[in-house]
Amino acid sequence: MVRKPSDIKKKTLTVRARVRADLEALKVQFLPELGAIQESTTNDYRFRAVAPQAAVAEAMSRLVEELDYDNFKNEVAERQGRARADLYHDVWSVLYKLQRPKQ
Repeated sequence: MVRKPSDIKKKTLTVRARVRADLEALKVQFLPELGAIQESTTNDYRFRAVAPQAAVAEAMSRLVEELDYDNFKNEVAERQGRARADLYHDVWSVLYKLQRPKQ
């Protein structure tokens, strides 16, 4: 999520995603105040929607309170499938390089 210039006066945040279903699930499960999902074929994140900043903060708090797994990639595999978990593992693998000592 980001705060676009258009969000400042309205006290909103822009929530972005690469998959529409992720925003739809967020809206249903935690953030009913999330606005209409916009789609763009030219932006880095294809899908985005705007929500009041206070509502986003409350949603994030509920997400943290409901967290009940001890391994993120395993949970993704269980809930969203092995293919998606493999993509997340690829990201994990690239970012793991940040913490390895320089040779």
